[in-house]
Amino acid sequence: MSRQQKTVLITGCTPGGIGHALALEFHKKGCHVIATARNADVLKDLAAQGLSTAQLDVTSRESIAACKAEVEKLTDGRLDILVNNAGRTHTIPATDIDMDDVRATYETNVFGVMATIQAFVDLLIAARGLILNISSTSVHVPYLFGAIYSSTKGAIDTYSRALRLELKPFGVRVMVAVTGTVRSNIASRQHRVLPPGSLYTPVRDVFEWRLTFSQNHGTYPTERYAARIVAQALKGEGWLCGLIGRTPDWYWQGGMSTMVWLTTLMPRWLSEGILARYWNIGKMTRRIQEARAKKD
Repeated sequence: MSRQQKTVLITGCTPGGIGHALALEFHKKGCHVIATARNADVLKDLAAQGLSTAQLDVTSRESIAACKAEVEKLTDGRLDILVNNAGRTHTIPATDIDMDDVRATYETNVFGVMATIQAFVDLLIAARGLILNISSTSVHVPYLFGAIYSSTKGAIDTYSRALRLELKPFGVRVMVAVTGTVRSNIASRQHRVLPPGSLYTPVRDVFEWRLTFSQNHGTYPTERYAARIVAQALKGEGWLCGLIGRTPDWYWQGGMSTMVWLTTLMPRWLSEGILARYWNIGKMTRRIQEARAKKD
């Protein structure tokens, strides 16, 4: 590996997802990419194209340590970019949650990110590197039946802001990709179902429609999303102390991201009112109330 070649470690590179597309795009730009997944067997297509691959379960301390040891050997103890992409979706009404399931989502989406950064920070400091956290537009608007997923990404946004300040003395930057709807396999996995006695049984069809919302509304091609994210990540520190041409701290990309960004300029009572109309909460309320009245 040439010292001039940037090294990139990406979590969650299962085929069909954002991490896989990011790995290919960074590789296309001449980077030494180390693509990871819980099951390393799914990475064979990337290895065949010349990318390095490694097993990494971000919820396992032992797996993180083993991956770090492997990365140190591959990169001579330096890491230019760490992409925290591994995650799980979580669509269910807030009153229908299973707490063990919620904890599992937080382990991957929040604690896994924190643990990975903690483990690799010395390699990032050695390279004056970049941490790229994949977040979501769902942090900024009420996302129907998405309270758990949105809250995990909200935690990452808040964590990233403090982390950015704390790592400035070491020359490590933090970029958050605020991601809209993007073609991905994350919403095509086994779905949760409404439990017996759910308050939302009368609108089960709305819940089922919401399960694949991100794949059917303004959905962005994965490759285009990856190309734009990678272009921003590779800008580097810029000039004039980062005032010009640097990697942005926040970068909005993906389907519906501009629309969601515009709502952040509004008072919350207004944006939440608009989103209530968008989700047809009025109609949903009438259907639920009618069903409850019949039951009574």
